[in-house]
Amino acid sequence: MQIVFFALRNFNRSRARTWITVGAMAFACAIMIFYASLLEGWLAAMEKNAVSMDLGEFQIHAHTFRDDPDLYKRITGEESVLARLEAAGFAATPRLYASGLAAAGNSSSGIELRGMDLVRERLVTSLDQHVWQGQWLAEEDHSGVVLGRRLARILNLTVGDEVVVVAQGADGSTANELFRVRGILKSVGEGVDRTGFFMTAATFRRLMIVPNGVHAIVVKRQQATEDLVQATARLAQLLPGYEVRNWHQLQPVLARLFEMSKISLVIMLLITYAAVGILTLNALLMSVFERIPEFGVMKALGLSPWGLFAMIVVESMLQVTVAVCLALGAGLPLSMYFSRHPLDFSRFVQSSSTIAGIAFDAKWYCAVTANSVLLPILFLYLVAGLAILYPALKAAMLKPLAAIYHR
Repeated sequence: MQIVFFALRNFNRSRARTWITVGAMAFACAIMIFYASLLEGWLAAMEKNAVSMDLGEFQIHAHTFRDDPDLYKRITGEESVLARLEAAGFAATPRLYASGLAAAGNSSSGIELRGMDLVRERLVTSLDQHVWQGQWLAEEDHSGVVLGRRLARILNLTVGDEVVVVAQGADGSTANELFRVRGILKSVGEGVDRTGFFMTAATFRRLMIVPNGVHAIVVKRQQATEDLVQATARLAQLLPGYEVRNWHQLQPVLARLFEMSKISLVIMLLITYAAVGILTLNALLMSVFERIPEFGVMKALGLSPWGLFAMIVVESMLQVTVAVCLALGAGLPLSMYFSRHPLDFSRFVQSSSTIAGIAFDAKWYCAVTANSVLLPILFLYLVAGLAILYPALKAAMLKPLAAIYHR
């Protein structure tokens, strides 16, 4: 208690130096709380665009389908597979894929035809809520299709225009039909934007002569708290005859980007707090040199070296704690504000910009999480703790007689 009393007494001994040091630490910590929250929000938006819009958390295919997509490599008995997945606590939707050619006017482009189960798709992805112009698919509209944004621009199509599709059906015949553009998607990802051509599953089966089977089943966890790797292993056990992949395996570049982004936060913390550490070290060294005679008297009166060391550490940690309180008072409200009012970069970023093939959201929201708040605080304590070691050890090693007569 005596050590804490001395530390409290010395806190305001040199007010200007103390509050400059505290202010610098508080400012750096508040900025890093805001930066960490902004990064968390950006990563959450990127993951949502990758997983919730199109990819899904898991995908199930027939073996070798992903290496060599083929109209004939299908999952048969899909209703049984879907029932097993739902019984195991997963939401799932089937999909049908085929390659073709779309033409409108004097323009044409290669496309990826996608047959969608409209009821189940809503349980797994939110693609139906990502329509830029027009409307999403409807079961009763057999000629209506939805296009990726860049594909619509390439073909010079708008809502209500007609487009011809030519492909090879499963029976070897030429599949061709005239469709009407029902909707155009917002930017989702490079693949969907450039080649995405969506229709109902019933329309796909009729066009491509595919009476049964599906090419992929997209799966989502009902309990988001379940570990992704464990859920992947559980799915693989449940469906041993099929290839099961999670979104990290389907998009390894994006998964690595997320990992590197988290590492970049640590690097930013170290760089920012290095300056704070130097400032703290300088302030404490000045404080120690000013009080060498006082420390000599305290040691002569019986204060142990470790007692003096502890007093300086407690004094410094008190400054850090005050700085953390100020940082929370500034950084948290700032981050909470931008969690509701995003930073809008739409003036500087194209609406179709992508990172690792995933749509880049021009509006950045903060996401205030335990990690975004605690990590900057813990790093501040760590860096400040390292900075005070040398001044505290120097004071602890003083010889009482030499310290008393120090000038």
